[in-house]
Amino acid sequence: MSSLDDYMIPCLNKKLFGFECMGCGLQRALSLMLHGDFIGAFYMYAAIYTLIPLALFIIASFFFKFKYSSKIINILAIASVSIIIISFIIKRI
Repeated sequence: MSSLDDYMIPCLNKKLFGFECMGCGLQRALSLMLHGDFIGAFYMYAAIYTLIPLALFIIASFFFKFKYSSKIINILAIASVSIIIISFIIKRI
């Protein structure tokens, strides 16, 4: 029986340049979350906990109208990008 790990896309940036990109760890974090390892998922890719609500809210906003949807999307997007950049810098140090 194969697992989700067998179907993960390898990072081209890591293969070519030898260091992880800002998106490295997202697939592994999703896999860890699906296996119930929520703390491990956070350590693997901290922005997972802002990206999932962002994606769900964007999808929900196509079907339902929310009063402050653009503000919520902007806040979640800014938080996600900030966490991604900060995590990337911390990994590179």
